[in-house]
Amino acid sequence: MTELEKPYRIYQYVAIDDPAIFAKKHLDFCKRLGLRGRVLVAKEGLNGTLSGPAEQTQIYMDTLHRDPRFRNMAFKIDEAGGHAFKKMHVRPRKEIVAFKLENDIDPQRLTGKHLKPKEFYEALRDENTIVIDARNDYETQIGHFRNAILPEIKTFRDLPHWIEQNLSDQKDKKVLTYCTGGIRCEKFSGYLIRAGFKDVGQLDGGIVTYGKDPEVKGKLYDGKCYVFDQRISVPVNRTDEDVVIGRCHHCGRPTDRIVNCANPECNRQYICCEACEKKYQRSCSDACRKHPRNRWYLEREDQKDATPVK
Repeated sequence: MTELEKPYRIYQYVAIDDPAIFAKKHLDFCKRLGLRGRVLVAKEGLNGTLSGPAEQTQIYMDTLHRDPRFRNMAFKIDEAGGHAFKKMHVRPRKEIVAFKLENDIDPQRLTGKHLKPKEFYEALRDENTIVIDARNDYETQIGHFRNAILPEIKTFRDLPHWIEQNLSDQKDKKVLTYCTGGIRCEKFSGYLIRAGFKDVGQLDGGIVTYGKDPEVKGKLYDGKCYVFDQRISVPVNRTDEDVVIGRCHHCGRPTDRIVNCANPECNRQYICCEACEKKYQRSCSDACRKHPRNRWYLEREDQKDATPVK
């Protein structure tokens, strides 16, 4: 398409009576508009990322805002030269973010203080403040706030156990949390309060909003922000402080490129420079490179006769 595409993120914690029926109608609506993306629907609300031409995305946003349930929904909008997704999916789920607590958190009743980017930036500069990244380890490998604690977790549902094991003696400290768009922190900050942490704040709108703030300009964020679409990552720090913190899995050179391992049974996302992607056939290990279903050869005509690295 020649028309500018607009990828945008949405979420709203609000009661939805029948997620399955809502999901079906919402999918039909999105397809009629020609949108693509992924949307999750649960009894607790709506969460997703979509992309489409500017005119169609405006119709989508206006329609949701006319629904009383979503009249205050914030749309986090980017600009791109093409669709950020291949298809359109809307699926019912038990949760719009899988936290899987035995006693769930309702962010409409319990959540941390929402800090705007300038407030969050000022709080970051306090050396006595604990800053916790609420994302998974594969997301933090290419970017995070300076001096933030990066829990070694594979999924969001692992975070409460990590906190119990590592920060249970820090409950009197001021705590800040952040994530990509803000949705995970709505529940995570509530969990921290319920666990006994006294002073909990969260970055309102997440990293993507912080990077767009005209005053803060992404200061104190190093690297890029991982996103769940075909772009893989987006810039955050728009000052001369910006640095590359990622290192190629194979050669160790600075880079923030993330690729999927070509072994479909692995599919691990890892940091890899362009040279090593070709040299190692986009494989994170020798075993993956030698796998009979390695997609590097199946996807690339120019690689069919290539000689694998020794």
